[in-house]
Amino acid sequence: MKQFKRYTVTSALPYTNGPVHIGHLAGAYLPADIFVRYLRSKGREVVFICGSDEHGVPITIKAKAEGVTPQQVVDKYHKIIGDSFRDFGISFDIYHRTSSQTHHETSADFFKKLYDKGEFIVEESEQYFDEKAHQFLADRYITGTCPECGYDKAYGDQCESCGSTLNATELINPKSTLSGEPPVLKSTKHWYLPLDKYQPKLEKYILEDHQNWKTNVFGQCKSWLSQGLQPRAVTRDLEWGVPVPVEGAEGKVLYVWFDAPIGYISATKELFKSKEAGYPAAKKEEYYLNVREPQSGAANWEEHWKSEDTKLVHFIGKDNIVFHCLIFPAMLMADGTYTLADDVPANEFLNLENNKISTSRNWAVWLNDYLVDFKDKQDVLRYVLCSTFPETKDNDFTWKDYQARNNNELVAIFGNFINRVAVLTHKYYEGVVPALGTLTDFDKEVIEELKSYPAKIGASIEAYRFREAMQEFMNLARLGNKYLADTEPWKLIKTDEERVKTIMNIGLQIAANLSVLAEPFIPFSAKKLADMLNLAETAWDKTGDINLLPEGDQIAEAALLFEKVEDSVIEQQLQKLEASKAANEAASKTVTPAKENITFDEFSKMDIRVGTILAAEKVAKTKKLLKLTIDTGIDQRTVVSGIAEYFEPENIIGQQVSILVNLAPREIKGIESQGMILMAEDADGKLCFAAPTAAVKNGSEIR
Repeated sequence: MKQFKRYTVTSALPYTNGPVHIGHLAGAYLPADIFVRYLRSKGREVVFICGSDEHGVPITIKAKAEGVTPQQVVDKYHKIIGDSFRDFGISFDIYHRTSSQTHHETSADFFKKLYDKGEFIVEESEQYFDEKAHQFLADRYITGTCPECGYDKAYGDQCESCGSTLNATELINPKSTLSGEPPVLKSTKHWYLPLDKYQPKLEKYILEDHQNWKTNVFGQCKSWLSQGLQPRAVTRDLEWGVPVPVEGAEGKVLYVWFDAPIGYISATKELFKSKEAGYPAAKKEEYYLNVREPQSGAANWEEHWKSEDTKLVHFIGKDNIVFHCLIFPAMLMADGTYTLADDVPANEFLNLENNKISTSRNWAVWLNDYLVDFKDKQDVLRYVLCSTFPETKDNDFTWKDYQARNNNELVAIFGNFINRVAVLTHKYYEGVVPALGTLTDFDKEVIEELKSYPAKIGASIEAYRFREAMQEFMNLARLGNKYLADTEPWKLIKTDEERVKTIMNIGLQIAANLSVLAEPFIPFSAKKLADMLNLAETAWDKTGDINLLPEGDQIAEAALLFEKVEDSVIEQQLQKLEASKAANEAASKTVTPAKENITFDEFSKMDIRVGTILAAEKVAKTKKLLKLTIDTGIDQRTVVSGIAEYFEPENIIGQQVSILVNLAPREIKGIESQGMILMAEDADGKLCFAAPTAAVKNGSEIR
């Protein structure tokens, strides 16, 4: 296997039309951070690149919905996302943004070079145009009825009901979301990247040279290639984005799929420009430049993108595989000066409480909210997500699992071992590391096992098997607990003090190793443990050593690394999820359109009276029906009503109602129903009585 001099690691640029949630973290950001932290601890040269993807239709839609400019939208969410990543410990060397001047220049230059080389083809096609808004419509600005399932709110690129990929021209009864008017087809010119031209090179790059890629990545690429690649537009008619830098392209911008991956390159450029300028304070704040020096000895940004000595790794979710494995490489091939990604370890999707995470339904755990609700518990979420990464298939995050992993693993295994070692060291030796004496065969076995863990954990990380790496880390903590349980120093202290010194020394060395090995996964706790042990900064390659803590060193007082999460905390999060989901559904529920007009004579035929419910009972073998006896002021009559899901029979006796008394009788479940009571349906689907607000005489007419 080739040994690389340096690494360039990227995480997919998140859209700045909202915060990031745990699904994003599990897909592209936390795995990359673990990998990079591990590389740094090994002393490898590496830069960790990311930034906000600030162009594209979702941004303009968000701006329109909020009544602000696209720039205001991206400024707002760039800060929310950047702050969240920083506070969660995602250690980017730079968190750039695609609205920056550096990115616009880099993207425009990239396009212009391919344009000058004749790499693009130009085609005219008919696209939907809104004559009232005077603009061409991007796919997301068009809605209509899905031709596959009949859903009447499908977008021009996808039906969110059945998941079908669509073309806008396939929609039935399309409408512009800008004006509400039906769009018309109008001719427009665009530049296309002929992906079919690069198919042979892509097949060699992937199918021959990278058969070691994860099964989901390799399989998806193979499927796309087997269908045959087609030219893809790199420009679109839109005002927000990177202007196309050629004549005849006025009013057009680079398609976001084209300019977004160039964001990795522009961010690296910005990082080195900032480094040369001494990291100006304004840039450090805007681009979340890490306070430490990037761990790269490269002379310039090009060494990270145009050198065969550099390993490029893209961390993404599976929905970005085609862009990072086929389209971006084709762009780089067209340029001809860039190296291609050595690996693209894409994860599958993370679900939430057995349901697909949905931003539109607000079914998500948002990172910025978590950091408020669980202050100083970043590592608990990092640990739980790593333990449930959807590495080979979709996986599920549940709050009950969060609680169990915290209480049963972080607290009961890792935290318990560290606490026992620190407390006993202070109890027996006033916090001074005791001498390592004569070793028993059992001691030697434990030490040999300790030595094996750094290599096992490192091998799993380098193979992108982070769940496996985390399990091995926790197995080392289990080894520490077992060692103390088997040797029982709290009993031996009464009869063999010298033996206890050796036991406690080995226990402390295991704790010190855990501190170093924990850093990629749970860096906040690793730092807290290192401070507790007064452990000097130690590289990964030094771990496995039984002498990380020299004899005579002083450790600090014991402190709990983790606390139990109580049932009430979990219940609160579950209620919060359901409440936000319900509120979102209620807010998004549309009012039923008015029915066709009727004449006054038709209305006057309805005889609606005030009545009082005298008796109520459930109709046997039904869930929705109640049998009501109602005093209408005219008579007492029976009405069967479908309100059983919302009202208990005993609670509505005496309730006044509005009843249509001249409705023709109808038999329902063997009961003759002699009228209909009027109900109002709330936004969340619940029913309430459409009745007088004050008591009135039964039989009073409602007009």
